[in-house]
Amino acid sequence: MASASLQFFAFILALFGVFGGIAATLLPNWKVNADVGSNIITAITQMQGLWMDCTWYSTGMFSCTLKYSILSLPVYIQAARTTMVLSCILSAFGICITTVGMKCTKLGGDTDSKNHACFAGGVCFILAGIFGLVPTCWYTREIISNFLDHTIPETSKHEPGGAVYTGFISAGFLLIAGVIFCSSCFKRQQGAWIYPPKQHHFPSTEQESNAGYNLKDYV
Repeated sequence: MASASLQFFAFILALFGVFGGIAATLLPNWKVNADVGSNIITAITQMQGLWMDCTWYSTGMFSCTLKYSILSLPVYIQAARTTMVLSCILSAFGICITTVGMKCTKLGGDTDSKNHACFAGGVCFILAGIFGLVPTCWYTREIISNFLDHTIPETSKHEPGGAVYTGFISAGFLLIAGVIFCSSCFKRQQGAWIYPPKQHHFPSTEQESNAGYNLKDYV
């Protein structure tokens, strides 16, 4: 019962990770303009994401521009696009597979099949967490390096936006869920290896009949 509750908790974490990863992929606020210099109060907030750049005005107007050209984008944005999409796909596969393999569901067949399904779903979650953690770290590194670069004007400096933090948290949820699913299946298999089922050996009736036949010959 404890393992079933732990798997259900990991499944909830994985759901938060999936929704958070999708939201982080689509949100336009991966980096926002930094309020540095003498003019702290600004009437315009500029945000840049993986797919679009948006501008928010103090009057309430909001405008966005899609990034149509892929080759003109920096390498870290192209890598972030690819890895975040892969993270969303792998986490969705993990949700489907673990739904079949969880102990609290009636799908998946026997116990061994459920264990294999849970382990495969946990691996998908771990890979999705890694794919989600790499672009957020790389993107944050680029933002910090540009912010500390004195050759870049202060008006062109940016700070990490909410989408980056959402990607960090979602990747952490996916990693934790994947580790829980894999470790729960591994513990159960390890217990079967340590305590193998006892095998009872019974003497064959053929040997007894042969022994009886030999005694009769000697009489």
